[in-house]
Amino acid sequence: MRVSTLLSLRFAPTQATVIALFAGALNVFAFAPVGWWPLQIITLALLFHLILQAPSIKSATLTGWAYGFGWSACGVYWLYISMHQYGGMPAPMAALAVALLALLLGAFFAAATGVGAWFQQRLHASRTILLLLVFPSLWLLSEWLRGWVLTGLPWVVSGYAHTGSPLAGYAPLIGVYGLGWLAAVLAACLVLLPTKKSAVILIVAILATGFGLKSINWTTPHGEPISVRLLQGNVPQEIKFDDEQTDVTLTLYEDMMRAAPADLIATPETALPLLAHQLPTDYLPRLAEFATASNSHLAIGIAVSDGPQQYANSVIGIAPTTASRAIPKLYRYDKHHLVPFGEFIPFGFRWFVDMMHIPLGDFTRGAGLQAPFAVKDQSVLPNICYEDLFGEEIANQLRAADAAGKPVATMLLNVSNIAWFGDSIALPQHLQISQMRAIETGRTMLRSTNTGTTAVIDPTGKVVAQLKPFERGVLTASAQGYSGITPYVFVGNAFIVLLAFALLIAAWYLTRRNTNHP
Repeated sequence: MRVSTLLSLRFAPTQATVIALFAGALNVFAFAPVGWWPLQIITLALLFHLILQAPSIKSATLTGWAYGFGWSACGVYWLYISMHQYGGMPAPMAALAVALLALLLGAFFAAATGVGAWFQQRLHASRTILLLLVFPSLWLLSEWLRGWVLTGLPWVVSGYAHTGSPLAGYAPLIGVYGLGWLAAVLAACLVLLPTKKSAVILIVAILATGFGLKSINWTTPHGEPISVRLLQGNVPQEIKFDDEQTDVTLTLYEDMMRAAPADLIATPETALPLLAHQLPTDYLPRLAEFATASNSHLAIGIAVSDGPQQYANSVIGIAPTTASRAIPKLYRYDKHHLVPFGEFIPFGFRWFVDMMHIPLGDFTRGAGLQAPFAVKDQSVLPNICYEDLFGEEIANQLRAADAAGKPVATMLLNVSNIAWFGDSIALPQHLQISQMRAIETGRTMLRSTNTGTTAVIDPTGKVVAQLKPFERGVLTASAQGYSGITPYVFVGNAFIVLLAFALLIAAWYLTRRNTNHP
């Protein structure tokens, strides 16, 4: 069936809800590993078409909720694996938890479509105003809210589907939420096409400008490239924290680190399955000796205790000593954006977490602004696993350091352990998230992961080297640092969010003016 034909059909409210549910589920194929990004625009156009013909605000809200539920449930189904297979939660409870989370995430889109229907049915906004001003702006705001309400879960938000599309050229300007807004504008144009052929001009203009923006280098190479070795231990999650496996894992990572020198050698998140003070007394000194002898810098994922019941999910850095500094200087980065239920327990949910067996499930937060790790003439800013979902927080660190005249990170390092999610789409989706962070910041992103995907990503979002997932190995590469501040780093999400509010105010004003002056 042609898209134009589909967008001309009329559906009863119940049919619209079912169609929206399946359209939302299909939207997941727009993201990695499939990457059919035009499918997102088509399914979103179908949703807008269904909202326009909804007989009531309630019906439009339910339709949007169905789309959001289908999208969210299929996008984060892998949480079931972590809760049931590795956390030991009973299967029905784990499935119910994923469904409830999908309903919560879907509620943001329900609010967007409900408000959109209010503009249509109460304010009587025109079809053109609804599609070009109201719907895309509300879509952007719903995704932005999903990214910070209750600490946020911005997984598979619309913009991530476009790391390889023409819209990627806009990422250094307006970030991932801005790309979602542009995708919604393109979807709106598809709905308008049957009655307004001029909408094709806007489609071509948006895509062509995106292509053109890709040719702009917002940042410039800084210093000399460094050699990196990114370790992928592939330690199965079910045995990672077993006492009988501890010595094996410690030996594994020590051997992998000491196997060859490099300017930067990085392990995955919590690669060493003990608290730092529980390590054998000579473990870190041996690594420090290697760092000095080989002139290597080590970035090691490990949990650190700062007192009773105080645990930080950290990266510690060991730099080679020099004649002026005989004692190794340890660098430390503490994860500050923690995962609800996995790394901190929301108030009143201790009973839920107690149903799972997750070690160190209640971490303390690190500071929001932390210094990068100096590696030769490069400055490497770590982020741990889930943190690279929050592009504005990374942008804040770069912007704050630049404003304060302090060292600004020239490359990013993500250390992760998403073995919790098995062999699922979570792995390629997380790689795609890191690609977006590289594009937004104009910086190389290094990734060291336990089971995958360990990779080097250049500032255009291209994966220039990677290891196959679920294989033990070391990714050896050369990485170039970059200096400079992209427009997105300079303003964060503030510009695009304010633009969305401004467009909604403009839509309200134009509608009132048209109503008062027919």
